[in-house]
Amino acid sequence: MGQQNNKRQADRKPAKQRRQHPAKEVSQPIDDQVEFVFGHHASVEALKGTTEINKVWLQNGLADKARNEISGLAKKRGLIIQEAPKAKLDELTNGQNHQGVVLSIAAYAYATIEDLFAKAAQKDEAPFFLVLDSIEDPHNLGSIMRTADAAGVHGIIIPKRRAVQLTSVVAKTSTGAIEHVPVARVTNLVQTVEQLKERGVWVFGTDMNGKDYRRWDAKGATALIIGNEGKGISPLLKKSVDETLTIPMIGHVQSLNASVAASLLIYQGYNSRNPLS
Repeated sequence: MGQQNNKRQADRKPAKQRRQHPAKEVSQPIDDQVEFVFGHHASVEALKGTTEINKVWLQNGLADKARNEISGLAKKRGLIIQEAPKAKLDELTNGQNHQGVVLSIAAYAYATIEDLFAKAAQKDEAPFFLVLDSIEDPHNLGSIMRTADAAGVHGIIIPKRRAVQLTSVVAKTSTGAIEHVPVARVTNLVQTVEQLKERGVWVFGTDMNGKDYRRWDAKGATALIIGNEGKGISPLLKKSVDETLTIPMIGHVQSLNASVAASLLIYQGYNSRNPLS
């Protein structure tokens, strides 16, 4: 890993030549609002985690196994449990598939960039981050978080504006991964990427003319940028990457869903960082 990092740094211009004023990261306080976590697995993970939970809603007639598991976890934390008809839970979740369990929680707290580096350091691993450029579909964000957790990604960076934030739909789609993958919310992705590069992180993006992703070596401190579902990576952000990657396609459809493309790339990163012995 050390040799790989030395080679990467040698390929770059010295930091002082490339950038004179590294950006300072600013995090935004969480919104003062109420959100909901729903669905059995997502609720279990929230109850086991450190999320601040206000109330637990259980549907009348919920199966004993599910009821006992949720109730047991809620009682350990001294939480209020309220039974309600399915119609009430449908109303709370806007008709989503809640599986008879809804948690009323405070808005999700966002991490800082320092938190992401700290998580990698705690595991004694080189950082592996995702930068999501204006992902708009909460199901895509939830799915990406689920893959990120499975592949050992240390954190995700999203913009504060023109992108989906951490919501109940994201939590449900992530099936609990939202409790384990820290998400930093930043004002300017271009400045944040510059900051990462100042700290020795090698940044990769996607482009039709990039290197075949199967040859990607993600050893060392790495950040992978995933672009918007329709527009891809913004031009300014693409200019800041160290190298671009492409997923070869031979079929008639020459594009992939953002979460599918992210999964392929994330696992190539995982494979290169964890080679078979």
